[in-house]
Amino acid sequence: MSVESNVRDSLRSVEDPEMKISVIELGLIYSISAEQKEEGSHVEIDMTLTSPGCPIAPELMAAVHRAAEQTDGVSSAHVNLTFSPVWDPRKHASEDALIDMGIF
Repeated sequence: MSVESNVRDSLRSVEDPEMKISVIELGLIYSISAEQKEEGSHVEIDMTLTSPGCPIAPELMAAVHRAAEQTDGVSSAHVNLTFSPVWDPRKHASEDALIDMGIF
């Protein structure tokens, strides 16, 4: 498995505290890239939020950062917040997440 896949698996444990749905299932993680360093991989994560004014943004980003850095083979991680494109559950969320949110 690649470092990116391992990080993605680790991020499945990070849930949006209001919706109780994984950031992966919600589609809040836009990309994960890893660069191999001597001491381990450095990971860059591009993520968004369900809304730009999300009050739990710092906590959610910190949880993503912690989960990424606790992944085997990862020595450092950086989380980049983006709103481009704007999150749309119909485009970004998994089918299971849509059902959990009541969107059919």
